[in-house]
Amino acid sequence: MKIGVAGQGAFGVKHLEAVGNIPGIEVITLTGGNQTATAEVAKRFKIPHWTGDLAESLKQPGLEAMILATPTGMHASQGIQSMRAGKHVHIEIPIADSLADTERLVKVHKETGVVCMGGHTRRFNPSHQYVHKKIKAGELKIQQMNVQTYFFRRTNMNAAGRPRS
Repeated sequence: MKIGVAGQGAFGVKHLEAVGNIPGIEVITLTGGNQTATAEVAKRFKIPHWTGDLAESLKQPGLEAMILATPTGMHASQGIQSMRAGKHVHIEIPIADSLADTERLVKVHKETGVVCMGGHTRRFNPSHQYVHKKIKAGELKIQQMNVQTYFFRRTNMNAAGRPRS
């Protein structure tokens, strides 16, 4: 499968590292905001095409799917753009920053018939799998579940500790 990644930052790199471990996946295009960083990441992962324009990435011959690891405010429009181009799309969390945009994504998904998925991949973490197996086996019962994540950022830094573009 030939795929593209949009987002050259910390989570884009995490996706590139992960897909590098999957046989049969070829990343053929990278779309990024900071062109110097985009070129560096493309060279590091041997991605033949890079650009700052998602539309240009979506036109690459053989491209079947996009991973969107871009800022949240871009997710809905880029997801819709990708689906309208006939590409399957994996959108990092959150898939949109409003209910209306989420509903627009679902509508376009239904219209186009391509796969549109959110990046809720914590289910693959060993600790989550362990607890899930215990629940399925009847060894544990959920009585209450609280999940919270707090980010205290005083500067606009990504998960790798670098400024966001």
